Amino acid sequence: MKKVGLTTWRRISQVAFILFVFLMPVLNILRIDSDTHELILFGTSWSFGIQPEYFTDRTPLGALHIAGQFFLKGILPWVLFLAIFPLLGWLTGRLFCGWLCPEGALFELSDFLTLKLTGRRNLFGKRPSDPVNAKGNPLLYGAIAVLSAVVIPLAGGIALTGYFVAPKTVWHQVMTGELTFGVKAGIIGVAIYMLITSIVVRHILCRYVCAAGLMQMLFGWISPVSLRIKMDTNRISVCTDCKGCDQSCFMNVTPRKNKRDISCVNCGACIVACNKELGTGKGLFHLGFGKGCALPEENCRSLASSKTISV
Repeated sequence: MKKVGLTTWRRISQVAFILFVFLMPVLNILRIDSDTHELILFGTSWSFGIQPEYFTDRTPLGALHIAGQFFLKGILPWVLFLAIFPLLGWLTGRLFCGWLCPEGALFELSDFLTLKLTGRRNLFGKRPSDPVNAKGNPLLYGAIAVLSAVVIPLAGGIALTGYFVAPKTVWHQVMTGELTFGVKAGIIGVAIYMLITSIVVRHILCRYVCAAGLMQMLFGWISPVSLRIKMDTNRISVCTDCKGCDQSCFMNVTPRKNKRDISCVNCGACIVACNKELGTGKGLFHLGFGKGCALPEENCRSLASSKTISV
């Protein structure tokens, strides 16, 4: 049986996380109740826990109690939540961006369709790293592009509006066609945002705007243990200069420089491309934590063999 590759696992993780993001408000994992104006977290209303009688206590102890509740319920949870991305960056680099981020997956789809229609990833010009002879059937991919430009933004608008309006309400209004101003504004606003970013902005958002990506980028870059793409420099002589690793990278990284690049999202596309050129398990690239080798296993074995031979 054929072994599941990095690309397949990455697509599975992207689709699974997109479904999770879409289902969070439906399952009451996280959303804002528009009727009560309360945050719903795991099915319960999240409040500061400050009862009205607390305000009648004018003593320093009463003020301390209110301040303590506000810190525990209002400030600390946000600090812990925002700490997730620096921690992810320190341990895994920008793995979230390459393997989970819904926007990243949308931008990759846009790159793929643009490549099939125009022969380049970017609408505004060809890059040296763009794959050669990548154009496909214009009618087929044109139809897919139009369908994607309509369905995906609308689906995203409906799903994400459920974070601010009860999902049952949103779907009822969509099915009946009787949309209130708030629901209509939410769906149209999200849809326009997704359409514009996927057509015009794309990975520029990942590089320079996205706060989660920037935090991972910074902490991953300074971390001595974070996951990153590495190259087996002991076997550099087997490189055929096919440029497959360069052309596979949608973030316009040059993997053969073998240094920490802040734009690298640890997608492993260069690993797959090199294994395709040199043979499974014989590629020069691998994912590793610190000085170790993590994936793929075949490349790790080749790396260990090359080190043994060099010694």
